[in-house]
Amino acid sequence: MDKKRAVAAGTARRNAILVIEDEPVMRLMAVDLVEEAGFEALEAFDAEEAVRLMEARPDIVLVFSDIDLGIGMAGLDLAHAIRDRWPPVEIIMTSGKIQPEPGDLPERGRFFEKPYRRDEVAAAMRELAA
Repeated sequence: MDKKRAVAAGTARRNAILVIEDEPVMRLMAVDLVEEAGFEALEAFDAEEAVRLMEARPDIVLVFSDIDLGIGMAGLDLAHAIRDRWPPVEIIMTSGKIQPEPGDLPERGRFFEKPYRRDEVAAAMRELAA
């Protein structure tokens, strides 16, 4: 492998984004967005699976999560748990149903209302992961 590919492979591995979304179609669309933005996408459908991935993959630099995750821990509770346990990991939350109040998001957390503009979310991902 040449040096350029080795650097690119190493960068892709360090820049993983975890997508947490309980709706399969929405999760697929979010994964496509993450990959189009140039990151490795990992998928979780609930908080329990997300924590397992966070424990197994120290290369996750950002979490992109829906607030309403259906059954189990709510997205905002998960976001605060991630901030407490993995402080360097950046967090972007999204929802089409819930509008978080000031202070609901963890420190440095960002929110995008659904339907969000893909280019705006991708730009935020690149900025936060830099």
